[in-house]
Amino acid sequence: LRIYGTSMTPTLRDGDIVVSIRGGDYARGDIISFWFNNKILVKRVIAYPGEWIDIDEEGNVSIDGKPLDEPYLKERALGECDIELPYQVPEGRIFVMGDHRSTSSDSRSKAIGCVAEEQVVGRLSFRVWPLKEIGPVEH
Repeated sequence: LRIYGTSMTPTLRDGDIVVSIRGGDYARGDIISFWFNNKILVKRVIAYPGEWIDIDEEGNVSIDGKPLDEPYLKERALGECDIELPYQVPEGRIFVMGDHRSTSSDSRSKAIGCVAEEQVVGRLSFRVWPLKEIGPVEH
């Protein structure tokens, strides 16, 4: 897959080419690819079905009342959020967010919402471009 846009910076940048592998379970913090409106989007797994997610004005995320450790973030932001918080993830769905929280459109938006299992293409596992950064995608 080729990465377009800046919603996953600094982890992934516009123009990166990555390998996405289908199958298995997706752990919190994994980066997944999924279909949305005939496009493939790439976001990070944040919460599972039944869990309650809350995000404060500064962009700090908590799951079931416990702060989420997000060492992959360079900056926090509430971003585009039109869901009512705290929010319970529906059955059969995954709550996802981009790493560049101020610009990412993701599960915080009713337009995208939570991702259904049948939408998932796979988990990003390996970067093949640019060559100087070839190797596993860091989660």
